[in-house]
Amino acid sequence: MTAKEYLAQAFRLDQRINSKLEQVSRLRNMAMKATSSFQAERISGTKQHSPMESSLVKVIDLEYEIDADIDRLVDLKREIIEVVNSVQHPECQLVLELRYLSYMNWEEIAERMNYSYRQIHRIHGQALSNIRIDC
Repeated sequence: MTAKEYLAQAFRLDQRINSKLEQVSRLRNMAMKATSSFQAERISGTKQHSPMESSLVKVIDLEYEIDADIDRLVDLKREIIEVVNSVQHPECQLVLELRYLSYMNWEEIAERMNYSYRQIHRIHGQALSNIRIDC
């Protein structure tokens, strides 16, 4: 895994979390639309679950999965911060932080740091060459 791929993991995980949050929202909306059928009670040894109950159980399971992903994201960001802090040059550190922890695009970074787009890419390349990832 290259340094760039390692650093980009946080962004991808964050995207997956956001996707799952959207899924939870849609599932909640669908669960609220689910209706129970009103039938005479059947006597049997097994309990029948309503569609709404089944939907809500799935939503809760997905929310637990999201919580686990968020925990992984926090741990990964902590690791990335350590890697970024190992880079000697402060401007290289700032470019890496803005790109891989704040998820800014190159134009935003250039504007924020008052550098040209080309200069930001040069600093980024220099920063990446100073990173060693032990995978």
